[in-house]
Amino acid sequence: MERKDRKIVIIALGCSKNLVDAECMSSLLREHGYTLVADVEEADVAVINTCGFIESAKTEAINTILDTADLKAPSGNLQYIVVTGCLPQRYPNDIMTEMHEVDAVLGTAHYKDICECVDKLFDSDDSEVNLTDSIGGMDHLMPSRDISTQGYAWLKIGEGCLHRCAFCAIPLIRGKFVSRPLEQILEEARDIASRGFKEIILTAQDTTNYGVDLYKERKLPELLRELSKIDGIEMIRIMYGYMDGINEDLIDAISDIPKVCHYLDIPIQHGCDKVLKDMRRRDTQELITSRLELIRSRIPDVIVRTTVMVGFPGETEEDFETMIANLKRWKFDRLGCFIFSPEEGTVAFDMEDQVPEDIKQARYDKIYEVQKEIAEESASRRLGTCVKVLIDSISDDGIFYVGRSYAEAPEDDPVIYVACSSDEGLEIGQIYDVRLVECSDYDITGVTV
Repeated sequence: MERKDRKIVIIALGCSKNLVDAECMSSLLREHGYTLVADVEEADVAVINTCGFIESAKTEAINTILDTADLKAPSGNLQYIVVTGCLPQRYPNDIMTEMHEVDAVLGTAHYKDICECVDKLFDSDDSEVNLTDSIGGMDHLMPSRDISTQGYAWLKIGEGCLHRCAFCAIPLIRGKFVSRPLEQILEEARDIASRGFKEIILTAQDTTNYGVDLYKERKLPELLRELSKIDGIEMIRIMYGYMDGINEDLIDAISDIPKVCHYLDIPIQHGCDKVLKDMRRRDTQELITSRLELIRSRIPDVIVRTTVMVGFPGETEEDFETMIANLKRWKFDRLGCFIFSPEEGTVAFDMEDQVPEDIKQARYDKIYEVQKEIAEESASRRLGTCVKVLIDSISDDGIFYVGRSYAEAPEDDPVIYVACSSDEGLEIGQIYDVRLVECSDYDITGVTV
């Protein structure tokens, strides 16, 4: 059977960085001659790109593998399952010995070997493949890839992490932070623009660290200026920064470059100095306060998103109430919350004073109760304003178009439901002027102008 007659499905789990890796594997396989399909029931090979960051992500990955295995012959057409990414990087031997449905594992340094892996599965009688001997790397990234999103595209600018937070396994899975050369990023951005994508979203484990290894200084402001020169790109969004990396040069770039969204995603993880120190974070309450004041004074319409964690070992009720008080003071426009889960290999895994599960859940619920009021207040301030909205899709009921302005990142943030004021309709992937007329803590509705 020729390669073109062999069908492969890519299943991407986890974060935006994982999605980019999956899209690159899709391109490599397609260029190698295989046929890519969207439906797993049509596929001969399923490539599952996994996340292994926290317990819930591992559970999702394992369940996806087992559900996919139900489609293997003789009950279905599927012949092979390849598991890639974070989960096999952490547990390669466990997967191969305990999940006999899996035929191959590729770690985070071996995305580039996907074609060789699939070839071996089809061509060898003894076809088991285990490539997890090294960590991280960006050899698989390319100037042009199979982008699976509409209207916007993620653009990976680095891999790995320099930070050593006590709870985080990312450095164990992805290695130390490595910046991608600026010209490679710009080459891919030009390709993205040439295909009609209007928004580029920069992603890395810490985008504000971009350049520190390669150029010995933070280069994100320069990267933003160069990206803004590319015709066709109308929105540039920064995700996953750190407070200590939000310096005046970066704030100036965000404020001064019209294409850069007035939006920052800055995971602080906690709002109490004692817990932040135990987490081995560099942030302090004072730093967070001063940076937020600086950001908002220079960029008045900025939207700031954060992520916090509850239930870290040793977190007392007093520590938690300190965080609640600070969140009410800091008023992040958007917020996500994680419940701490002990991860093997991390400092926090066997720390003393683990917080009981019922207390973790209660604190998680309280965080969102507090944030609901803050989010409603933030959204209400935008009523009556006109924003440019990138249309991503049509609502399930067919009544509204669904899109995002500078203030909404995909997946994590609210969407804007757009009613068209004319009979002509709107085009997916295009940008329109929209007046915001109604909101709640999560939904926003607007009408085209």
